[in-house]
Amino acid sequence: MSKLPAASRTSVEFDRRTWLTTVAAAAAGTLLGSRAASAADRDWTGVVPTRYPDPDIVTLDKRFKKYALGNTPIQRLYHNSNMLWAEGPAWNGVGRYLLWSDIPNNVQMRWLEEDGHVSVFRNPAGNSNGNTFDHEGRQIAFEHGNRRVLRYDYNGKTTVLADKFEGKPFNAPNDGAVHPNGDVWFTDPGYGSLMNYEGNKGELLLKEAIYRIDAKSGKVEKVADDIYKPNGLCFSPDYKKLYVADTGASHYDDAPKNIRMWDIVDDKKLAKGREFASMKLAMKTADGKTIDKAGFADGIRADVDGNVWASAGWVGDGYDGVHIFAPDGVRIGQILLPEICSNVCFGGTKRNRLFMTGSTSLYAVYVETQGAHIT
Repeated sequence: MSKLPAASRTSVEFDRRTWLTTVAAAAAGTLLGSRAASAADRDWTGVVPTRYPDPDIVTLDKRFKKYALGNTPIQRLYHNSNMLWAEGPAWNGVGRYLLWSDIPNNVQMRWLEEDGHVSVFRNPAGNSNGNTFDHEGRQIAFEHGNRRVLRYDYNGKTTVLADKFEGKPFNAPNDGAVHPNGDVWFTDPGYGSLMNYEGNKGELLLKEAIYRIDAKSGKVEKVADDIYKPNGLCFSPDYKKLYVADTGASHYDDAPKNIRMWDIVDDKKLAKGREFASMKLAMKTADGKTIDKAGFADGIRADVDGNVWASAGWVGDGYDGVHIFAPDGVRIGQILLPEICSNVCFGGTKRNRLFMTGSTSLYAVYVETQGAHIT
């Protein structure tokens, strides 16, 4: 596999405070036009109702029409100004609850489907980022602070699935998914070790990479490192492909802003790494000019039809939220949010509700599809 710049290479810092003011709405193709109001302007308290169809569910391609319901709103299920960076949503079908991380506050939160009650689920939480559940219902967390992949067992104890590779500690495991054979696939971009805010600042000793933990032997194998900073990942519905968001442009000036894909060989290896979709989007500014803007995809999930639902952010109004890509990589729709969306997952009783962690809030919207996998 090709080698890209090492983690120790001098990097260019990405200014997360940069906001580009844009006003956008649905139009054909990927060009967005103006609309009466923006996601940031609407009332998210639920006091003022949203007129259907929700203006922040945007169709860019006719293929998205079958998934966008005309009589359902995007809902802000929870907001707390003390929540700093919501991440890693995962749905527990037995408990009927959504679990997510607040990385800087070092806690995991839980939302109950029964009555919408929200409470602290776990404190401390190892500055966990991504979360998922395996096929036996056990929670798996990808911890920034402890640089490890941790499983919470039935008896209340924990099992460290992986904390090093070739004798060196991981950079800071970020996100992951579980294969039906029990193997855990995860990314290790190192964000949690670059600052004390989301973990514990320390040196990155490994090239950023994607790993697989063998369920039977417990052996950790590196499956790909031809990517700058692998972030969110998901399998295709048939487990023949792996999709991974590359956020390397946050630190490498020659890194693309895209989602990559590989073929999965024999359920164990990756081959033919290539771009699946670019995060570049043609947007129309307030003065009528058309410019290309590219933000970052972060957490991603696939639906049963093979579409990839990607959290998106760091551009501004009209871009931030969720971008939906068809299996051929074409952007077919958007769900616009007033905050940067970090991650997504499908859940609810019918797995037809998209949950979105957005900075200091938790959002959800019903869609006419279902998540391809258990979380």
